[in-house]
Amino acid sequence: MPMIGWIFLLIAVALIIGSLVVLRDSANKTHLPEDKIDEIRKRKAELEAQEKADDDQW
Repeated sequence: MPMIGWIFLLIAVALIIGSLVVLRDSANKTHLPEDKIDEIRKRKAELEAQEKADDDQW
């Protein structure tokens, strides 16, 4: 393979690895205020109760 082919291949692999590292580093960075987290938990509990009530009707 010519030298330019190896260079393109190396750049492609570096871009893929770099993208995966950035994705991994930013995966768990969701900074939500506590009040928003509480609202989400309340809404989830309401939806689960509503689904359970709907299931009981059948």
